[in-house]
Amino acid sequence: MDPHVYNTLILSDLHLGAETCHAREATRVLKESRFRRLILLGDIFADLNFARLTKEHWKFLGYIRKLSNPKREVEVVWVEGNHDHGLTDVMSHLVGVRVYQDYSWEYCGLRHLAIHGHQFDGFQVDRVRLSQWGTSLYLQLQKLDFKSKPIARLIDRLNTRWLRMSPKVSAGALNYARNHGADRIFCGHTHEALFVEQDGIHYYNSGGWVDSRLTYLTIDEQGVEIHDYHERADDRDSGEERSEADSALVDFADESGLFEDVEYESISS
Repeated sequence: MDPHVYNTLILSDLHLGAETCHAREATRVLKESRFRRLILLGDIFADLNFARLTKEHWKFLGYIRKLSNPKREVEVVWVEGNHDHGLTDVMSHLVGVRVYQDYSWEYCGLRHLAIHGHQFDGFQVDRVRLSQWGTSLYLQLQKLDFKSKPIARLIDRLNTRWLRMSPKVSAGALNYARNHGADRIFCGHTHEALFVEQDGIHYYNSGGWVDSRLTYLTIDEQGVEIHDYHERADDRDSGEERSEADSALVDFADESGLFEDVEYESISS
């Protein structure tokens, strides 16, 4: 029996480069799921410093590049988040996907809209430099934290609640959807998976991959579902090994299928 094929899978807030990033688990979800469209809904990177990336982080990027190969017939969409800002051109060339500020599509007679959500967070919009300074400090703190990063994850949860990000983002998103004629709107940013319905409009937040709860969304004929990733015995912290540049690029090329493409082309010619 063939595995179920989703119309769309949405994943956000992986924060590649962060010590708390669960890139290995996110890659596993993509490999074990079948879908016609993948939306990376922002903050796939923690910041612009590629030196922070581990082998597992490069493997995730390599698999995204593999999915973007036209032979796979999967539409891969990258929606820019506040942490991804400045990486648009790099991502387009590195993993072969288009980057959008927001993305919309029609499915089952409904208009769907995906936007990261920081646009509805007044702190991010009005205090960009302070937010960037806080991100840098937070990433440094992760290096000093214990192996399972309990302090960093606690700060992330407290930050979300203190800034009331979830209510602000959901309210702003629902209003945005209403103004743009969308029936469903999808956001990330808050790291908290959520569903809210208002006046017939459905808001979903895809959660994140830096806390103890790892979540993603799927869309099919049955509707939208929030999925929880459950830790497995062979899962490990993807931030354990920082690799040298040459080794990381080899991992990226191998995971992305570049070696396979070269071998295929040489045989064909």
